[in-house]
Amino acid sequence: MSSADTLRPVPDLVPARMLNEHTYCPRLAYLEWVQGDFADSADTVDGRFQHRNTNAERGRLPAADELGDERIHARSVLLSAPKIGLIARIDLLEGEDRRVLPVDYKRGHAPDVPAGAWEPERVQLCAQALVLEENGYRVDQGVLYFTGSRTRIDVIFDAELRGRTLALLEELRENAGRAEPPPPLVDSPKCPRCSLVGLCLPDEVNLLREGGGDGDADGLRRLIPARDDALPLYVQTAGSRIGRRGEELVVETREGDKTSVKLIDTSQICVFGAVQISTQAIQELADRGIAVSYLSSGGWFYAITRGMDHKNVELRRRQFAAAGNPQTCLELARRLVTVKIKNQRTIVRRNAETAPALVLDRMRELVDRIGEVDSLESLLGVEGTAARLYFDAYGGLFKASGNDSPRLGFDFEGRNRRPPKDPINALLSLGYALLTKDLTITLLGVGFDPYLGFYHQPRYGRPALALDVMEEFRPIIVDSVVLSAVNTGAVQAADFINRGGAWALTPAGRGKFIRAYERRMDELVTHPTFGYRVSYRRILEVQVRLLARFLMGELPEYPAFATR
Repeated sequence: MSSADTLRPVPDLVPARMLNEHTYCPRLAYLEWVQGDFADSADTVDGRFQHRNTNAERGRLPAADELGDERIHARSVLLSAPKIGLIARIDLLEGEDRRVLPVDYKRGHAPDVPAGAWEPERVQLCAQALVLEENGYRVDQGVLYFTGSRTRIDVIFDAELRGRTLALLEELRENAGRAEPPPPLVDSPKCPRCSLVGLCLPDEVNLLREGGGDGDADGLRRLIPARDDALPLYVQTAGSRIGRRGEELVVETREGDKTSVKLIDTSQICVFGAVQISTQAIQELADRGIAVSYLSSGGWFYAITRGMDHKNVELRRRQFAAAGNPQTCLELARRLVTVKIKNQRTIVRRNAETAPALVLDRMRELVDRIGEVDSLESLLGVEGTAARLYFDAYGGLFKASGNDSPRLGFDFEGRNRRPPKDPINALLSLGYALLTKDLTITLLGVGFDPYLGFYHQPRYGRPALALDVMEEFRPIIVDSVVLSAVNTGAVQAADFINRGGAWALTPAGRGKFIRAYERRMDELVTHPTFGYRVSYRRILEVQVRLLARFLMGELPEYPAFATR
């Protein structure tokens, strides 16, 4: 029996709302209830707004055996039914003449369908009735109230609806007991309106499961937004303080200058050096799932503050099992290094005035050799050789100044660090720190342990998995940003300081480079596998989620990102 067929314990009480989700899409209910994934959409935000009054507990509900002829009007009633295994919060409970009537509020307009409402809404309402009946109340029918059209739809709890509700409840419990989620819907019109479509990736998973992934993705829907609405907030001025005021973050400098940023527009906070953040701000950020990253004044990424860990423990179990399997580690590492060298080769080919044929040919040969590598140690040797070839060529990609000599202060003779011995390496080190930070946050948000990798072996304090995933993106994000920033003059010699042979960016220079980095992350690029255009920031999340789908057994292999 495979792990997917092994039934696990399921909570005794299933929320009636999850029964609604399961009826709509079994995979949606699994991702939200079992794996703990959730993302807001315009529909979910509006739904919470429409429920703002019904969520407040008001009105008295007598016990069933105390119910008399009085009229009942109780809001936000929470009841459970242990025998059938349901729990429900009922928006409004009306009643008279010893009978009760559950009323469930729904956003939007009542649909023009024979039953007056879609099946998921009717099943959820019937589940509420079953809970009421187990508690001794008499229930014959309920009401769905659609706030958009202000329409009340009567729902009769006949034998057919009751039987369907109980059958779906049993199906949901069985699905929840499995280690793998149900498969995605196929080309379903439900997907575009689903708030979890960017987490589920239904069309992408179906394409890869069917053996796609060779770039032949004609007709694939781009269901995820091209760009994120929320963006990172960077604070690097020493002595600044970040506080909270209502729905905003307020950044105040030592001199008293204030800047306000809406929380809803903030994806993460990144602070450099001596910057304070209030407890109230941290609490709100943790509650909203917004991470706070801490970097030293020199750009060393050393800490992160966030809310509780993702509840998808099954993914971490799969991650730890895969990390303990040498063959799985080698297979994943091969794919990551292969794509890294291909992307490095692309950077050289695109940016060199005269393509260094010997370097490009040698890098292609190294890619071909990776399939013969039988250990991580040997793979490290191949990667190291490719890196030396790449960085030898990388120095020639920077434009010369007017007198055909290298730009003052921008000589580059190979990769070095700790501390960087030239301005180019200072830029590369900061860029890699920013990318590590972004991938660490993304991995934590999906449910991974960022410290346990497959190629980079565990080392105290090192986010090895972030470094693994970063391999395919180092050349096309960071190395490309450094080339652009230098060649366009976005950063210049005056933006650096040299102390004892160690180079570092000034605060102003660091701000310039961060802006260049964020512009790159916001740039739209065509996904080589799926064919649609999304930002690099969005692609990082897509790739991390595809890695999770691979480890969970949904995909035959991890589709690494090779730029065209």
